[in-house]
Amino acid sequence: MGAGKRIKLHNKSDKPDNVVLSEHEIIFKCEEIQKQLPDFLKEFFAYLKGNVLPRTRLSYLSDIKFFCQYLIDESKLTSAQNIIDIKLQEFNRIKAADINLFLDYCRKYTVEKNNEIIVYENSNKTLARKKSSLSVMFKQLYRAGKVQKNITDGFDPIRVPKAGEREIKALQDDEVMIMLDAVSTGEYLTEKERQYWKKTKKRDKAILVLFLTYGLRLFELQQLNVSSFNFSRGEFKIYRKRAKESVMPLNESVTQVVLDYIQNERADDSNLDDLYKDALFLSLQGKRMTDRQIRELVKKYTSIGLATSRKSGYSPHKLRATAATSLIGRGNSIFDVQALLDHEQVTTTQLYASHKMNVKRDLVNDMEWELERKERK
Repeated sequence: MGAGKRIKLHNKSDKPDNVVLSEHEIIFKCEEIQKQLPDFLKEFFAYLKGNVLPRTRLSYLSDIKFFCQYLIDESKLTSAQNIIDIKLQEFNRIKAADINLFLDYCRKYTVEKNNEIIVYENSNKTLARKKSSLSVMFKQLYRAGKVQKNITDGFDPIRVPKAGEREIKALQDDEVMIMLDAVSTGEYLTEKERQYWKKTKKRDKAILVLFLTYGLRLFELQQLNVSSFNFSRGEFKIYRKRAKESVMPLNESVTQVVLDYIQNERADDSNLDDLYKDALFLSLQGKRMTDRQIRELVKKYTSIGLATSRKSGYSPHKLRATAATSLIGRGNSIFDVQALLDHEQVTTTQLYASHKMNVKRDLVNDMEWELERKERK
């Protein structure tokens, strides 16, 4: 970040340094993309900064940069060779049909890189987000008087299954136990995986138990610090979306696995860079674990619980779904679960309440057929 320059924080807020730094990194990425985009979008940049969350802002800007590169590489809508040189009058000539062609292009496209041809295929959910990014941009440009027409009404609809129509993917209780047994014993791991497991098993178990107990979002867990935990008071602190701060109670199993990791496996602070001395979950290199490292860890252990390939393992978000369905299945109030998981709308939590894990299996088991009949004599 910043051409290799190290960031020095002067943090006067109540947030820990790593949370402030993480927010700064997202904003820095946004500003780097903005520098590559045409100047006539400056008012749109200001709109995003004031109206959407930093992570959403980054997604929008990334989509718009991709669209601008598409205009150069795949269309005749601009004569520019670089994104920053695209002219406002060229944007004024863009029609809704051009956007629809772009969205259709995004369904599946290829990129040549390092003597390889990479095929990208996007789901309707991703296409809908790209459409949303462009809709917000063109509406703001129209309101600001930059473009003459509001072309967004002509964008083709993209059907994304409603939340209630989607199959909720979550681990069942017996699959959770198999997964936790695997992280405790090393069973079902390959020989190479066991070499790493011996050094990280307490860390990995603490990560899985925290996900399963609280339904944490990935970034919430990744940003946890040792100082986030107050074991004498039986609580720990997390930072949620929109900079919300939440204090979570500790139960015995979580206290046990986190303390076991801190006291018996986590690297000593004296061997760590100052930047990572307070980080709770560390890589073998002594740095705060990245989102990607945590995703791969979860994918590995959930694949064992599911008895499937490593590639087919679940994401951390599906452990969040596991926590929700397990809590509701144990008779807890929907509103209490909503508060724990930080759902903005209770309708989101209700999806897990209506989800019956074994209903399909029970129905199918009631429809067994006699496949082998005795021969007539």
